Amino acid sequence: MPARRRRLAQSVAATVVAGVMLAGCGNQPASKSESTQAPAAAVADPKSAEGAKGNIHLCGGKDASGIHKNTTAAFNAANPGMTAKYTEIGATTDESRTQAVQRLEGKSTECDIFMTDVIWTAEFASQGWLLDQTELVEGIKDNLITSTTETVKYDGKYWAAPFYTNAGLIYYQKDKVAKPETWQQLYKEAAKAPGNGLVYQGKQYEGLTVNFLELLYSAGGEVLDANGEVAVDNDTTRKVLNFMADGIKNGSADRAVLTYNEDPARLAYESGNFGYQRNWPHVYRLLNATNLAGTFGVAPLPSFDGSAKPSGVLGGWNFAISAHSTNPGAAVAYIKFATSPEWQKHVAMDNSQAPVNEAAYSAPEVLAKMPFAKELLDSVKGAKPRPVSPVYPQISQAINKNVYAVPSGTATADDATKQMAEEIKTAKATF
Repeated sequence: MPARRRRLAQSVAATVVAGVMLAGCGNQPASKSESTQAPAAAVADPKSAEGAKGNIHLCGGKDASGIHKNTTAAFNAANPGMTAKYTEIGATTDESRTQAVQRLEGKSTECDIFMTDVIWTAEFASQGWLLDQTELVEGIKDNLITSTTETVKYDGKYWAAPFYTNAGLIYYQKDKVAKPETWQQLYKEAAKAPGNGLVYQGKQYEGLTVNFLELLYSAGGEVLDANGEVAVDNDTTRKVLNFMADGIKNGSADRAVLTYNEDPARLAYESGNFGYQRNWPHVYRLLNATNLAGTFGVAPLPSFDGSAKPSGVLGGWNFAISAHSTNPGAAVAYIKFATSPEWQKHVAMDNSQAPVNEAAYSAPEVLAKMPFAKELLDSVKGAKPRPVSPVYPQISQAINKNVYAVPSGTATADDATKQMAEEIKTAKATF
């Protein structure tokens, strides 16, 4: 048995034992006959929320928007028998993932719920670190946008519950440039004058992976096919890479975008020297606190050339219950509260985040605070997940490293495409 699969088997076995102990009565050890029911013990039971009491501890990244502060406070007020607390375990997404992995590998009971990025599901589930939330998600998914439930699915089961989602948007200066219908039109318009240019996330990191996939998906391309096989080595990928490189050469996008992540792109746009910005929904609230308030429009991502449907890439964060939680009932209660139709409206109104509940987007009180809700919903519903794989971090690195090489001028589109495909195959072979 390969070492990685042996570790996986050991991790799953440990999870099963922990689950049986949690399901047992008091502190009595599970009997031999009980241990044969191990798969059921690893399930988060929706009924366990009834009468749940005690503390519930959530762990995740920096709470910049205050969404976790607001949600825990509201939950505590509505549930006097339980107390929820949120702890920041990382200033960045990478840091919070590292800290989560350390706790999960060490079987720590510190965190009942981990806030997981949509790209972590397959990795965490395959290691046996999470409780199976299939029954819980099945009970609430009629209220959820379908695309968001795909981010918590692995091997036919749901391993987390969506909390808030994300999809890229185009912000544009209405007095300078036209609302984009295709990427080609946007780039042509951006190149017309120095003040028309586009800013996006072109630094070599996860954000570049997302920006590239938005173009690739909209052009009809893919990284992995329906069978999970590498499918990126083709003319569509080459066309998209050449398009990105040409955008730098002809001035559609300033070369400085190759150093930008989300905040530098936002700040560059706030200078008033650009016509277009690709960024996330939370930027709307920030822009309205600047001199650009009232001057910009918001549009869903355009199609690549008009022949295929536009497609964004889903972002967002999910609730994953640790396999080592000492209070899974309270964890279930918290998830039910935070994903309820009523609270999902507050996700948008109070925090400028994208709800996973579809009805929230048409609520009058949400539209009053988020007038671009229809455009955002269109982007979310049309968005696709990033490649689903337990080795996604390595796949993403193969993508952004080779994508970056083309607009930066260190590789041709043909060489970068071939290298990307080979590195993704190598990554997949490690699992």
